[in-house]
Amino acid sequence: MKHNSEIIRSRNTGLLQELFADYLKFQPFLFLSMDLNGMGSMDLNGMDLNAIPEPEEDEVFYQPNFEEDHGPEEQIEYNEHSEHGESAVEISRREREERIQRRKRQHPNEQLSYLSQPPPHDDGYQMKKQRPHNKLPPGWLDCPAFGQEIGCLVPSKVPLGESFNDCILPGKRYSSTQVIHQQRVLGRKLGLLIDLTNSNRYYSTNDWKSEDIKHVKIPCKGRDSVPENEAVNAFVFEVSQFLARQKHSKKYILVHCTHGHNRTGYMIVHFLMRTLPISVTQAIKMFADARPPGIYKPDYIDALYSFYHEKKPEMVVCPPTPEWKRSSEFDLNGDAMPDDDDGDGGSTVPLQESHETQLAMTNDDILGDDIPKDQQQTLQLFCHQSLKLSGWGRGIQQFPGSHPVSLNRDKLQLLRQRYYYATWKADGTRYMMLITMDGCYLIDRHFHFRRVQMRFPCRQTNEGSAEKVHHFTLLDGEMIIDTVPDSRKQERRYLIYDMMAINSVSIVERPFYERWKMLEKEVIEPRNIERQNIYQSKNPYYRYDMEPFRVRRKDFWLLSTVTKLLKGFIPKLSHAADGLIFQGWDDPYVPRTHEGLLKWKYPELNSVDFLFEMVDSRQSLYLYERGKKKLMEGSRVVFPDGSDPTSYSGKIVECSWDSEEDVWMCMRIRPDKGTPNEFNTYKKVMRSIRDNITEEVVLDEINEIIRLPMYADRIQNESKAHQHLNSSRRR
Repeated sequence: MKHNSEIIRSRNTGLLQELFADYLKFQPFLFLSMDLNGMGSMDLNGMDLNAIPEPEEDEVFYQPNFEEDHGPEEQIEYNEHSEHGESAVEISRREREERIQRRKRQHPNEQLSYLSQPPPHDDGYQMKKQRPHNKLPPGWLDCPAFGQEIGCLVPSKVPLGESFNDCILPGKRYSSTQVIHQQRVLGRKLGLLIDLTNSNRYYSTNDWKSEDIKHVKIPCKGRDSVPENEAVNAFVFEVSQFLARQKHSKKYILVHCTHGHNRTGYMIVHFLMRTLPISVTQAIKMFADARPPGIYKPDYIDALYSFYHEKKPEMVVCPPTPEWKRSSEFDLNGDAMPDDDDGDGGSTVPLQESHETQLAMTNDDILGDDIPKDQQQTLQLFCHQSLKLSGWGRGIQQFPGSHPVSLNRDKLQLLRQRYYYATWKADGTRYMMLITMDGCYLIDRHFHFRRVQMRFPCRQTNEGSAEKVHHFTLLDGEMIIDTVPDSRKQERRYLIYDMMAINSVSIVERPFYERWKMLEKEVIEPRNIERQNIYQSKNPYYRYDMEPFRVRRKDFWLLSTVTKLLKGFIPKLSHAADGLIFQGWDDPYVPRTHEGLLKWKYPELNSVDFLFEMVDSRQSLYLYERGKKKLMEGSRVVFPDGSDPTSYSGKIVECSWDSEEDVWMCMRIRPDKGTPNEFNTYKKVMRSIRDNITEEVVLDEINEIIRLPMYADRIQNESKAHQHLNSSRRR
């Protein structure tokens, strides 16, 4: 009969197998799948995870004896196969022990340890030991070497290369040789080592490469800081890619910082949170069980709860600092002993900065965190495939989102030929959003991805998928900043107006009205339901109010309501709006320029985005034509409030046309855009300006259109359906 702990470990291992396999199964753009068969099949109950490997050939292990007046002849040899003659290795060790004992006799009042200064009378040894790269990290000697596996991850302290051998007794050494041997004894073949230290002095990367083990360096400082979010993103991506590339043989990943607890635990908990449907509390406990006592820095634990928008339960108590670390935290004078990892450089966030007072929000604020370039290319490819675009990989990739065209008198005729709905044109920042189980990604006009921490549960079905979250769902929308009139409090909100893929399935060919309804049913409603019933959910500690912005579906209305939209709705908005959008109700999603998607702006707000350059007091305005800059000869721009034009040089400026002065007026800088408008776009805007389609013209035209049989019948039917739906909800 199995022991209780053995049963629990077996159940946890089985759960990890199932969950990791489920994670990899839904990675459509991680190229290969991982074979998880046999994960954790070895019984570890009776094994010492920190055991020193069996002696290699010609290797002698002995234990130091620091009692006074004991000579080297009292050393205990553990190699039963050693010969009576001394080898060069044995002579070296005997001489070193003699130096230690001589040092003790000469300085009996000093506390001798392998962290103290070397004997001053041995000049050769002293010179070598005093070199900074030979100094042992405080607490390293007594820190357990490594922990149990967590899926495929093995947490470890930093291995030390041969240059440290004079500082460490053979039985305490932990170099690449020992690491590989010890893991092999446990049935683990290493394929990847991730180094989180902020130093390059501990070992040579060639030690790992020669064993066909990939080495990845993600430097992170250790004191008074947590790893930056960009470093976390890099770690999660490296692990995910490694797992996805495994074919038949299972290999493991050794993850180390200096001691293998705080930074290592912080990264591994992040990976667990992004790949398994668990809470922060559960993830922290999984790491602590595998690498006791786990993360012991309170700031690291608090940062994890804050990052994943969870309230820390009162029962969660940070474990005390381990004894092996406490005894090394201070020197003989009581001063803190700095690690080499505490130096400048590396990827860190000072903890005190997280409590700064928030500044006023603007549309130019940069949201989210950078992701690795390779990951960005992978996600860009998914977007291209979902939008059914061809030509991937040919030069610079452009933002693939659908763009409206300016409304002119010719385009007004489209409203008579096809069935349109209308919405307001918010003056915000355009983003597409890609939702995956390991994070949400805002996609800007540069086609750059930045990760934000958001939660999007899937719709609950009879199959019981309530705990699942969206994975590779692609949305389109705009980020706005609402300002509450009374308090002037700002709130960022993402208005979603389209959906192009749901859980890896492209829906761009479906009509807009289907995509719009699916957006509410599959994305918005599940979020709202969970938010309202969060205390009955699997993770009652999640805090939606801690997310970086709110989310809602943007409303669209029948053309018969445009008068109310312009006269009543837009003036009461708590964010800026500069016109209307007319969306074809039956249209598919059209990437890039969509000739049937129409935008109308108040005439005075019609604008063009130029690249402004100034050389030797000479202004130049550029557009793009066939991917190249096109100089707009004779064009001139005036900047507001007597601003210095040179400060705008090299930037994209949005300008409106002043027909009286025959000059462009700069409205604002567009940091969200990397290129100016195309020349064809410029011509369409100028046509719209010349046509001078005012609010009155739009309303007169629409009043005629809605009387057409095509509109009148459909408006009547949809109005009845809308009334029936509202009646059902009231019941």
